Amino acid sequence: MMIASVLHLKRADVKALKITDAYSLHRIVYDLFDDIRSDQDKQKSVSSGILYADKGGDFYGRKILMLSNRAPNMPEHGELLVKKIAASFLDHSHYRFEVVINPTKREKLQRDGLGKKVSGKVIAIRERDQIAQWFIDKAPQWGFEASPAHLEVGTITVKRFVKNGQVITQGQASLLGRLTVTDPEKFIRSFQQGIGRGRAFGCGLLQIVPL
Repeated sequence: MMIASVLHLKRADVKALKITDAYSLHRIVYDLFDDIRSDQDKQKSVSSGILYADKGGDFYGRKILMLSNRAPNMPEHGELLVKKIAASFLDHSHYRFEVVINPTKREKLQRDGLGKKVSGKVIAIRERDQIAQWFIDKAPQWGFEASPAHLEVGTITVKRFVKNGQVITQGQASLLGRLTVTDPEKFIRSFQQGIGRGRAFGCGLLQIVPL
């Protein structure tokens, strides 16, 4: 069972919750859910079962979309709307989609001073055409094809925040388009678990509408 939620925050709520960056927003979202993972699960990067997308807002407030495998708890601040997602929602072949992604690539294998192969560094992809091509190339592993003719790369941003005393930098890009499901099992898993990197900080939630 998957649950879709929308958290509406008024300006006073945003101030009371001290939302100032991507990490503080992450904290607010995750505090709404009971933590069902053990420390060992977290070390193994077992999915939290929580995805979210910051839809932004204006002077008066902010809206956050969430998808989870369990119901959120009622918040101390803001208004929370909760709805179960029907299993049939994922039975369609064509969808319109929106997603915020963290587009990255890994450099080729390198060798250290002893000649041992080591993984290359993960680097951000920043150019619009490269981001679009990256998404098109990656889509099959997520269970769908993205239509190149309908794919739009929107806002590209760089988020910087401090986590446990360490500065984290994360590139984000918003994409709009149409997709065709090619592998239903992979597609359902991608919808439930998110796609790409940075899912703990607002990336990877496939916001889809059947066509």
